[in-house]
Amino acid sequence: MVSDAGRAGERPEKETVVGKLVDLLAAFSPRRPELTLSEMARFSGLATTTVHRLAGELTERGLLERGSDRRYRIGLALFEIAALAPRGPGLREVALPFMEDLYEVTRENVQLAVRTGDEMVFVERIAGRSSVGVRTRIGGRFPMPPTGVGLVLLAHAPAGVQQRVLEAPLARYTPYTLTDPESLRNTLAEVRRTGVAISDRQVTSDAVSVAVPVHDDHEVVAALSVVQRFGDARPSSLTPAVRAAALGMSRSLSAAGSAPAGR
Repeated sequence: MVSDAGRAGERPEKETVVGKLVDLLAAFSPRRPELTLSEMARFSGLATTTVHRLAGELTERGLLERGSDRRYRIGLALFEIAALAPRGPGLREVALPFMEDLYEVTRENVQLAVRTGDEMVFVERIAGRSSVGVRTRIGGRFPMPPTGVGLVLLAHAPAGVQQRVLEAPLARYTPYTLTDPESLRNTLAEVRRTGVAISDRQVTSDAVSVAVPVHDDHEVVAALSVVQRFGDARPSSLTPAVRAAALGMSRSLSAAGSAPAGR
């Protein structure tokens, strides 16, 4: 996706229709859930006439919705299509009972994430009122290196993905964020060896996460974590509960995959 800065000003209209649709929908974000036509044109970089035509067609099909204030928002039809993604709702349905049990045991944030390209997406999260604040949301993308789930996913990612991530500039979120590529490479090796990743105040200065992989037929398909307030308890004390929940998910995923068709 193109950054907001890259979208400033209209581009030459040489994209395919699919490319224009993607750029238009990508103009929306958690900080911009509602947009006018002119805002959609500005953030997508498309011509206003093109935005007007595409927005009308998308609204007719329910992929966008327009309020009485003439502002557009993502429509339910797009959500229904996205729900068909197998690594989202399918994984979530299997994982959610184990996540709920893990939350009951820990009373802390419980998160589930999958890798997509060089980033990760959170597909489910459970949090209580007294849980430490986190910078994640369901459906939100986030860099892998600073988070517990991200360290797990990156540790088991293909070598090409690891190389791209390690060679790219690593964002610093707190004074504790690991930004040295060699140190990060050593950390990933340790995650593969132990099967556990601990992110100590790397995203926010008051939170620590403990994460482990979730497997489907020996392949790491997701990562599960518990995020607690720094200083509340030793992170290692959470490891057995997180491992048990991830093992239950892995067994259920493997069983679902091996079940006869139609059952």
